[in-house]
Amino acid sequence: MKRAPSPRKPSLPIEVRGSARQPLGMPPAQFLRDYWQKHPLLIRNAFPDFVPPIQPEDLAGLACEEGALSRLIRHDEARERWQVKSGPLSEADFAKTGDANWTLLVQDVDKWDADVAALLEPFAFLPSWRVDDIMISYAEPGGGVGAHVDQYDVFLLQGLGQRHWAISTDPAAPKDFRPDVELRQLAQFEPTHEWLLEPGDMLYLPPGVPHDGVAFGGPCMTISVGMRAPSQAELTGDLADYLAERLHEDQRYADPDLALAKAPGEIDAAALARLRRALPFAAALDEETLRDWFGRFITRYRNAQTPALPDRPVSEAALRKQLAAGARLLRHPWSRMAWSRGPSGATLYANGHAWPAPTALAKQLCAEREIVVDATPTAAAVALLLALVNDGHLVPRKARRR
Repeated sequence: MKRAPSPRKPSLPIEVRGSARQPLGMPPAQFLRDYWQKHPLLIRNAFPDFVPPIQPEDLAGLACEEGALSRLIRHDEARERWQVKSGPLSEADFAKTGDANWTLLVQDVDKWDADVAALLEPFAFLPSWRVDDIMISYAEPGGGVGAHVDQYDVFLLQGLGQRHWAISTDPAAPKDFRPDVELRQLAQFEPTHEWLLEPGDMLYLPPGVPHDGVAFGGPCMTISVGMRAPSQAELTGDLADYLAERLHEDQRYADPDLALAKAPGEIDAAALARLRRALPFAAALDEETLRDWFGRFITRYRNAQTPALPDRPVSEAALRKQLAAGARLLRHPWSRMAWSRGPSGATLYANGHAWPAPTALAKQLCAEREIVVDATPTAAAVALLLALVNDGHLVPRKARRR
């Protein structure tokens, strides 16, 4: 007997209608469950009969203040060029804008204007520490910042005029940036949904959704309520600083259980175990990450100088010729090296840098100051030696005469 197929879950709507009682078009708990950090949502009439709390001329005046964070962005459509001017701005800057293809962005407007700050009240269902700021953009027809991706949640409330929004919900959408524009614009953008927003309409976008907003028909003002979303790098860096401030200087890496070194310069398993005991949060790191960090750190720690680069880069052919002629490689006195074993071979560390290395060569480089290499070294050995020579860690010396 065949089992009946389970009923399909109905797909969530991407567009709903809001009201004065429900700006999200649904209870906040439902929004958090179904959309927050998951799916974009357009809420028509989120704020009925919306009247912007600030006028365009007041926004322009704020952009001229010394402490305000503002940018004036102009787009030359004919030549596909973008110009960005950071504030404080002046009246002369606005005099050059014309009547199309430019936008003004002012951040932290809620810190300057109490009426703007009151717009945060409908978002009280979110932790207050999660909310970053209210940014307001004013644009003339065609004005925008180009297709881009934000790494934080944002609510885009239409305040004045109309704005055409296009977004892509394709999980495989390319997210590479254009190399020729100061703004972090997407190199490719193919929208899956497009809308024209009227005053009071609001578009919610979770992190990572490609989108592009362009002023349509006349003057346009959009109010962006953005969230704080610190990166892992920011969290880790600040946590490390926080812990470092609270650790005593006399608490140091120690190795009373040190055994005879089997291979000079090797960062072995015993050293990694001591690191885990010495570092408060190292237990969360996998062995490869811990080993790579420590190899880079310990080879630049307390280095007074760094090797000077050669006057001219050495080519692979030139290095092979010197080695075939019996040249030796002298390790620069300011070069500090270490190495470690990994799942796919060895890694050599020198003054904070890392290279894949043949194990035998990594041992030799750490053990000897003057290195004699086979006349016909492997390709992997040549690649490593060439990198070290061109970084100044090794200096070729002609073969000695007998």
